[in-house]
Amino acid sequence: MEKRVNLGKAAPELYQTVITLDRQAGEYAASAGIADGFVHLLRLRASQLNQCAYCVRLHTRDALASGESSDRISVLPAWRETQYFDEKEQAALALCEAVTMIADGQVPDSVYAQAAAALSNEEIAAVEWLCVVINAWNRIAIPSRYPVKA
Repeated sequence: MEKRVNLGKAAPELYQTVITLDRQAGEYAASAGIADGFVHLLRLRASQLNQCAYCVRLHTRDALASGESSDRISVLPAWRETQYFDEKEQAALALCEAVTMIADGQVPDSVYAQAAAALSNEEIAAVEWLCVVINAWNRIAIPSRYPVKA
């Protein structure tokens, strides 16, 4: 594989801006009452959809460290088929997936309505910001080919 430009090293000031935005999004999620472990599951789910191996590994480890169970992490790609996630978490996961896959039908009204029925405006904003930021991270890591070695 040819060597890629590492975006973080090429423009460290921009990279630092994303770090700051990530921290702020996490703080906003905490103030909205979203559990730290579930924050990592949202980041993990978006990273799975984007096939960002670096971020999948990172947020799996972070989710485990924050107390998420290996069962919830394992079934995350098939969360709709499980009873591991409550109504609010299901709405948040659906919204995160829609934001991540925005080119595929935007954020459908049905997904937003489900979120609005289960989540407060602050929770919706927190989920959306988390997903915006993790999608930015995925778009930094993937073209830079961040290494994922065993």
